[in-house]
Amino acid sequence: MKTIHEPHLMQREADELRSAGKRIALVPTMGALHGGHAALIREARTRGDVVVVTLFVNPTQFGEGEDFGRYPRDIDRDVLRVSDAGGDILFAPETTSMYPPGYQTFVDVETLSRRLEGAARPGHFRGVSTVVTKLFNIARPHCAVFGQKDAQQVVVLRRMVRDLDLGIEIIVVPTVREQDGLAMSSRNAYLTPSQRGEAPVLYRSLRKGEDMIRAGERSAEAVVARVTAEITAHSSAVIDYVSVAEAESLDPLPTLSPGTPVLVSLAARFGATRLIDNIHIRL
Repeated sequence: MKTIHEPHLMQREADELRSAGKRIALVPTMGALHGGHAALIREARTRGDVVVVTLFVNPTQFGEGEDFGRYPRDIDRDVLRVSDAGGDILFAPETTSMYPPGYQTFVDVETLSRRLEGAARPGHFRGVSTVVTKLFNIARPHCAVFGQKDAQQVVVLRRMVRDLDLGIEIIVVPTVREQDGLAMSSRNAYLTPSQRGEAPVLYRSLRKGEDMIRAGERSAEAVVARVTAEITAHSSAVIDYVSVAEAESLDPLPTLSPGTPVLVSLAARFGATRLIDNIHIRL
């Protein structure tokens, strides 16, 4: 496996691969890789001739007081995980090469970026859209692979790709979970043993909401109340939001209708650790 640190060298490598007729599959990550990332890399392996994995903790998607400084970083471990999962190239740039002095250009997907996570974390998706655009321009991929756990991110990036005519296929891999249902996340490492024991309630609560909908419940308010009650009754988590929305526009859905793709999503804090999860339902 080849490791590249400089954007211009990654661009040169990508141009040579494209000239040779190779299909490039990109997996953007912030490192601290786990089984969910490995699933993305394995999927990319089936989608391209060359798999490029990026490792960059992007400062512009972290807000004031968030965990940029303490975000898990272990480059040596991550290199081994990328190689074991089937990556061909690891692109791991320095912050100064991605955002040199005087940097002032950003990409903003306006409406979609203001909802749900965007409302709770202002500016987050501006940072995500910007860094992913840069990674697309640097790695020159034909397709890029993301996880369903970050459902809103997928919606935002698909819109960005359409609006900017980037011509890159966005591929989504189902959320990878621990045996008790907790969605795999780099931030799970922050949880205390007690919090880790409580955290699976997030997925259980989503499944309770799904069960209600499949049993005929059509009131989003009732679903939100059920999910909220489940979390509150069985954990110390502080809920940021519980949402029932149309899965592609993220428009709130007061009433659920047949044929509508529904995204039930949430964010909650266990102490200082903020976790997200979601479930897709098509009526």
